[in-house]
Amino acid sequence: MSETSAEDRIWTVPNLLSFLRLLGVPVFLWLVLGPKADGWAIALLMVAGFTDWLDGKIARAFNQTSRLGRIIDPAADKLYVFATVIGLLLRDVIPWWLVALILGRELFVACFIPVLRKHGYKALQVHFLGKAAMFNLMYAFPLLFLASHSGWYAEISRIAGWAFAIWGVGLYWWAGVLYVVQVRQLVKAAKRE
Repeated sequence: MSETSAEDRIWTVPNLLSFLRLLGVPVFLWLVLGPKADGWAIALLMVAGFTDWLDGKIARAFNQTSRLGRIIDPAADKLYVFATVIGLLLRDVIPWWLVALILGRELFVACFIPVLRKHGYKALQVHFLGKAAMFNLMYAFPLLFLASHSGWYAEISRIAGWAFAIWGVGLYWWAGVLYVVQVRQLVKAAKRE
């Protein structure tokens, strides 16, 4: 199989896992806002976090990376974060300022898309810091959700959840600043050509 055809693959296990994660986004919102089936919603968040890790592992271990995977995997992550922060905000689980910090970072990075397109680039390469931020946020939300309940686990979940949330948001913004540096380097390189 040639390199080009390998990059164009659609039917891979990692892509299937990412697609299933995408399908879970509206289900999660319905569970949180409709029947308020919190146990199922938390379980779905945990499965989403696990499949996010798993699809990357499988893609690298079995050479199943693809162009579609590089689009659908981060899209699923972003949609989960967006759906989760909106759902948890509407349920009064997380404060508005946390949502503002997360969505503000997304708007900040989105401002550079027209600059990239103008210079012939489609998207920025995801780097480790962005993945680490997403990892922290994917752990923070289920823990903060658990903390909103009144079980023996609530206080432990609150402490761990806020630790993950603070680290996640900090890394998320740091990754955003690094994206600015990356955009500047790409624009300089495009101007030299």
